[in-house]
Amino acid sequence: MISFVVRVIGLWLVAVAVVAAAIDGTKTIAASELTLTPLGQHWFQLAPQSLNAAQAGIQRHVSPLLWDPVIQWVLLLPTWLVAGVLGALFVWLGSRGRRRRRVRLSRI
Repeated sequence: MISFVVRVIGLWLVAVAVVAAAIDGTKTIAASELTLTPLGQHWFQLAPQSLNAAQAGIQRHVSPLLWDPVIQWVLLLPTWLVAGVLGALFVWLGSRGRRRRRVRLSRI
């Protein structure tokens, strides 16, 4: 059951990556120059309060060093890249156990 949920989250993230890539592609064609929208900009446009809360919570309760160099760097990456990599990772993790079961059943 857990692997199913992980795969669904992964497929959802891959779909987000495809939509974000299509949006960036459309903006690139319209502007006649490469236009990549960072993850932080999308997050700020969708829910600015949650971005501020995440920053405050991570800096207070985890470590200020985690937010400043690490998470800021991730927030500056294109949305399609972050969502695509995370989605592929989740799909792979969700399908790992399933492949093993198929191999075991085929040996019987």
